[in-house]
Amino acid sequence: MRDILRNRLNEKEDELFKEYTLSLDVDRWIFDADIYVDLAHVIMLGERGIIDKEERDKIIKALLEVKNEDIEIENYEDVHVAIESKIIEKLGSIGGKIHTAKSRNDEVATCLRFKSREETINIMKLIIDLLNTILKFSKDNLDVIMPGYTHMQHAQPILLSHHYLAHYDVFKRDLDRLKDFYKRLNLSPLGSAAFAGTGFKIDRERTAYLLGFDDIVEHSMDAVSTRDFILEMIFDVTLIMIDVSRLAEELILWSTSEFNFIEINDSFASTSSIMPQKKNPDSLELMRAKSGSLIGYLTATLSICKAIPFSYNLDNQEVSVHLLQSINIVKITLKILSRIIDTLKINKGVMLEESDKGFTTATELADIITIKTKIPFRVAHSIVGEFTKNYNGHKNFYDIKKVTDGLNDISLKKIGKKLSDLGLKSIDVENALNSTKNIERRTSIGGTSHFEVKRMIEERESILKKDESEINDLAQKIKGRINELLSICKDV
Repeated sequence: MRDILRNRLNEKEDELFKEYTLSLDVDRWIFDADIYVDLAHVIMLGERGIIDKEERDKIIKALLEVKNEDIEIENYEDVHVAIESKIIEKLGSIGGKIHTAKSRNDEVATCLRFKSREETINIMKLIIDLLNTILKFSKDNLDVIMPGYTHMQHAQPILLSHHYLAHYDVFKRDLDRLKDFYKRLNLSPLGSAAFAGTGFKIDRERTAYLLGFDDIVEHSMDAVSTRDFILEMIFDVTLIMIDVSRLAEELILWSTSEFNFIEINDSFASTSSIMPQKKNPDSLELMRAKSGSLIGYLTATLSICKAIPFSYNLDNQEVSVHLLQSINIVKITLKILSRIIDTLKINKGVMLEESDKGFTTATELADIITIKTKIPFRVAHSIVGEFTKNYNGHKNFYDIKKVTDGLNDISLKKIGKKLSDLGLKSIDVENALNSTKNIERRTSIGGTSHFEVKRMIEERESILKKDESEINDLAQKIKGRINELLSICKDV
């Protein structure tokens, strides 16, 4: 194929070098964006009188034809050269005017922001789907009691819904980070040319408008050379994957025979080639692994960018490769995770039974002792802690008389008085040791009581609807601008 750029060089491009510099996946990914960028640029050139109307119309028609053609990008230096070459093939020298006041440097930076913007919206929508799934799961399981853990040891009884709302809030912050990132992302570098700007009287704000950007990246050198938006996006999606990995690890543990809290749907599991009884949570294991891959991509991009001098260097091409890899992984992961949660089978009886093990109500018992006897909490903590040590047979933990007598014996030794003489009654002990009553007393803001959990679910549902509307508005705004661009093209 004809190379329109190698007039400066005497030798033909080495085939191995050509293969080495290709980034076909990224080029194919940004192909449509490149067409839109060229269309906006040509429309602006025509409006500013830099090219005449006839030239503008011919180039626009040729671009729309190329958009629907199957171009073998691998036969060109890159996607930008491929498109321009096709336009020149169709129009002759007039086609070369497409590159007036434009460089590949500002073009590729614009294309990457255009596609990153599109994918950011896609990822935000997928997070919203996941958040809605978690809210539904939490509403459906409001009656499920489970042991809460610290250090992977039984700690306090909680509602399963309360536990999953914690995951909800983690992913909600991921969504909020992307919303904030979007404001820095949706800016147009187009019109910066190679890096120093151009002497042509172009209108950068016009092309930014037609492409759906909120504003321009003002400084021409910064506009073409920075890839911090890619670093930020990879960081944001890596953090999403880390949060996914934590949840996946939890579900893997909960699905083991030792826990037996949940069972994942067969459609997300595999079997063993030799052990016929096995049901393996492969989907969750891969989520764990792929989060590690994204950490690798993030580290790679940071390492690539750490010493790139201003302005543009081809090192940036490798950064784009890792961006696309990261985006593809996080999108499919979020889709699968939503489906896994939506189809989980919960073993309620096992969770309830486990919530009564390990003296998970000990904190409430210490609280009740403090309330009823007015002794300092630390003293109550000490009494209950020693009782746990002396009566670590589990069965005695829920024999009210034995617990009351044991506490009295210990308090007599520690403070010289029985707790029952200070106001603690057997019914107080019984209430403290009851998991359900224990949970219902956790009424502080954000606590695990049914009242608080229901309130948090309702509040989050309301906020999420606003988020969903806001993100849909972003998508519609871009769609409207692109439609406006295309309507201009249809009039040629």
